[in-house]
Formats: sequence, C-alpha cells, structure tokens
Amino acid sequence: MKPNIGITEQNLEGVIKILSALLADEYVLYTKARNYHWNVVGMQFNDLHKFFQTLYEELNDYVDDVAERIRTLGGKTVATLKEFLDLTRLKEHPGEYPDAKTMLSNLLNDYETIIRNLRNDIVTVGEKYQDLGTADFLTELMEKHEKTAWMLRSFLEQ
Repeated sequence: MKPNIGITEQNLEGVIKILSALLADEYVLYTKARNYHWNVVGMQFNDLHKFFQTLYEELNDYVDDVAERIRTLGGKTVATLKEFLDLTRLKEHPGEYPDAKTMLSNLLNDYETIIRNLRNDIVTVGEKYQDLGTADFLTELMEKHEKTAWMLRSFLEQ
C-alpha cells in the first residue's frame, strides 16, 4: 500500500533515490570502518581499534535508520553489496592496508563527503520534493557526521 502522507508519488520517488544513495554511502563507510578496526596496527592500536569499533557500531545504526526511512516512505531498500557499490559516492580501496594515519584520513574524507552530500540533499528534499520530515532526518544525521569528522580531525592534528 502506498503512503498517503501529503507528498506526491513522484516526489517520494525522488526522495527515495536520494536516500538509496545515502544508504549505499553509509554501508560502504560502515564496511571501511570495520575493515580498519580489523587491520589497524601501530602504537595507537588499542585506542584506534576501539575507536573504529565505535564508528562501525554507530554506522550500523545509521544504515538501519536510513533503510527504515526509505521503507517509511513506501520504498524498497537496496540491500546487496553490488547495489551499494553501484550507488555509493565513496571510494573503496580494495587490497590496500594503509597505516593508521591514512586510515583516519580516508575516514575523514568519507565523512566529509557524506556531509557535503547531505547539505545538498537536505535542500533538495525540503525544497524540491517538499519532504520536511526527511530534511529534518538528514539534518540530524549530518550533525552526527559532523561531530565524528571533528573527532577524526582531532586524531590527525599534531
């Protein structure tokens, strides 16, 4: 059954497309944080191992939240690795096992990419698609990512 929530079907489809790309980005970032949790080495191993675990646990929740928002709007969620890789706007680094500083830099770059995309998406879903609920949802998610980006930048400062 299609939702009757005051947003046209065409606008819902546009919002779901934006959320699907975000879902892919969040899932790829989740996978990268988990990879770094498993593969970090060096003097800061313990701190970074725990930090990366905190990140992927948070990202796991964000993945679920975005998927549930898609379902709330009447869409179907992409849910395969192929779909995630086809839709993501982030870069993967297969076969690479970077040092801890590069791991942090890669994560920071991905978080900031998601933040920039969210800024654009908030305006699009609010103004173009008239979905203020999703705009609010995306704003809250952006603020969470901004805080994590600050933490990553703090790790990287000398």
